[in-house]
Amino acid sequence: MTQSTAIPDAPFSQPTDALDSFAPRLLDWFAENGRHDLPWQQHHTDTPNPYIVWLSEVMLQQTQVTTVLPYFARFMDTFPTVQDLAAAEWDLVAEHWAGLGYYARARNLHKGAKQLVAVIEETGEFPQTLAGWEAISGVGPSTAGAIMALGLHKYGVICDGNVKRVLTRWAAIEGDITKSATTKTLWALAERLTPTENSGLFAQAMMDMGATLCTRSKPACLLCPLQADCLAHAEGRETDYPVKAKKQPKPSKFSDALLIENENGEILWLQRPDNGIWGGLWSLPLQFVEKVDCKVNGKAAVKKSDKSDDKSSNMTSDVRSNEKIYETEFTTAEQIINEWLIKNELVTESVRNTLLDDAPIKHSLTHFHWYLTPRKLTVDTSQMLELNEKLAAAAIDFKWLTEQTAQDSLGLPRAMEKVIER
Repeated sequence: MTQSTAIPDAPFSQPTDALDSFAPRLLDWFAENGRHDLPWQQHHTDTPNPYIVWLSEVMLQQTQVTTVLPYFARFMDTFPTVQDLAAAEWDLVAEHWAGLGYYARARNLHKGAKQLVAVIEETGEFPQTLAGWEAISGVGPSTAGAIMALGLHKYGVICDGNVKRVLTRWAAIEGDITKSATTKTLWALAERLTPTENSGLFAQAMMDMGATLCTRSKPACLLCPLQADCLAHAEGRETDYPVKAKKQPKPSKFSDALLIENENGEILWLQRPDNGIWGGLWSLPLQFVEKVDCKVNGKAAVKKSDKSDDKSSNMTSDVRSNEKIYETEFTTAEQIINEWLIKNELVTESVRNTLLDDAPIKHSLTHFHWYLTPRKLTVDTSQMLELNEKLAAAAIDFKWLTEQTAQDSLGLPRAMEKVIER
């Protein structure tokens, strides 16, 4: 939903005087207590830079300010303008983003930079309308509103996670915030409260309120300028808001992370496909381990689906017979490697041959927990050349690099850093 389709005349649980005084109280608090030293803030300047605001807003999606700060500084040092970002190779952008998570944001950021440069070349300036910014990859209504308000000093409304938390508590909005009806109500309330003048200051103040006072678990209500008419506070139910349907437990999946090393001590790295998890980043070859439920003495347990007497059982889970799993869980490169290992009867080993080092590394993603078990294999020169030939024939991007060189020069997801730092 966009800001323009919100319901401006929707009824609100707060009286008119509380609605009218909301912004003045919040802005007074922000002037004295808000954050004014963040590197992307533009309310101190008469010539705001929308590029800086756009970059920071994308980075801050589902990520805390303290985490973003060093990434933002590094991006600005390497890509000081949107033209620099658009002209950069993807590998360099991925390297700068690696570890920040939610990697689709980086792909959209790079694509969006190219789109913005095209707009600038055509019009001579950044997009100047809400619709213009929403046309950029990865920019939704709230991000677009923030860029309008903060990056262009025009009218813009935001309704991100922090704002939703503040508003649901202040107005005791009982609806599930994942539902469209509640979303419409929240946007309508955000529009009603946002002043026509200084909407950028108001947006920054709302962000600060949610990040520093109206926090998820321990809101500092006694310091809040809105506590006098906050309905959740009056009822002592602050942490009951926002209302959100309970999440289902995350499923788990299991993979071996293969450290295939050549005679020079270099390890094979693969560039992940653009679509899917860690798109465009570099990873060790992963071999999906299919797990099936079984019973041991009446208790639930799991076991590998491959047979223990199979020569490949210590190397990889041979799930080729299950075409759906094989095609879904193995990239093309990993399928090639899997087939090559099985054909040559090459067996991977534990990294250090101890029980502790055989324990998988847990890495949690948005939708599942991933358990990665490091396994090693050393190949001779002829084996390496044979594998290179197979990967090259399939147009796979791969490199042989030491662990340190890979960390220094490639965009690695945090999970791979956990594996090689072990």
